[in-house]
Amino acid sequence: MAHTPPHKRKVNTVFQSYALFPHLSVHENVAFGLRFKDVSKQDSNRRVAEALALVQLEGFDKRRPSQLSGGQQQRVALARALILNPSVLLLDEPLGALDAKLRKALQVELKALQERIGITFIYVTHDQEEALTMSDRLAVMSRGRIEQVGTPEELYERPTTEFVADFLGVSNLMSGAVEGASANGSCRVRLGDFAITAGAGDIDATGPVKVVIRPERVRLEPYRDASDGDAVDSSNRIPAMIERAVYLGSVTHLILRLAPGETLQAMVPNEDGARVYEQGTPVRAYLPAEAVRVLRSERAPDADADEDEEAER
Repeated sequence: MAHTPPHKRKVNTVFQSYALFPHLSVHENVAFGLRFKDVSKQDSNRRVAEALALVQLEGFDKRRPSQLSGGQQQRVALARALILNPSVLLLDEPLGALDAKLRKALQVELKALQERIGITFIYVTHDQEEALTMSDRLAVMSRGRIEQVGTPEELYERPTTEFVADFLGVSNLMSGAVEGASANGSCRVRLGDFAITAGAGDIDATGPVKVVIRPERVRLEPYRDASDGDAVDSSNRIPAMIERAVYLGSVTHLILRLAPGETLQAMVPNEDGARVYEQGTPVRAYLPAEAVRVLRSERAPDADADEDEEAER
């Protein structure tokens, strides 16, 4: 698009602030782009009516933006962009100014609308949940470059870098060191005085690494040791102490302090008969091997800068 004049680009934008003209009616706002097209008044009125119907705003054509709610203003901005039939629609955090309940409702509406009209939406957002729920293909960027591209499931379940794992959703990132390969395509990673099996990620890495596991994959068990008399399965199980329990409705968010000193987060479903965890309760954190992912330790930005400086010399 860089070498195409702006008025010839089949690209349109929905801004975060909507950028509606306050002195124009809804009809006039939506029809604004058609002023610069060879479109008759009759055809313009028809296309405006179709655009407003598409965003479920029939009957609002004579109102001014100040007479609309935030969600309705967002729909007017969307109709104004879609009426020109762009090949690509850029949405720059269009739901950022709305309350949480309305955001979720409009996320569903926008996704359904995109599927119905078939136009490519490039959706920019800092809301990780919004990115996961709305996209077919997701790109996570850091310092102006793409870290990873893929489906939401791929980026959430199989992050390839420490930045993606930490940025997208809630992650437990722990420092460890690979001890060697294990059977069935896994490796042994040492976390302080404990060694666990990791079954995903860069299992062929050596030396210092990062280990990541999502909070919902952590399982809690009552604390037991060999003095209890029965055989104790210690594989991928680390003693821990509950530091904080936060009730979130469907789940309880637990902050654990592992025996090696690392902090671990866990999400425990609040089901009938579920155990109540209180602050100070000793437990064992079970980290399923298939949920433990190894990531190669990333170099600090300063290291890259030093290399670039040396290359210039």
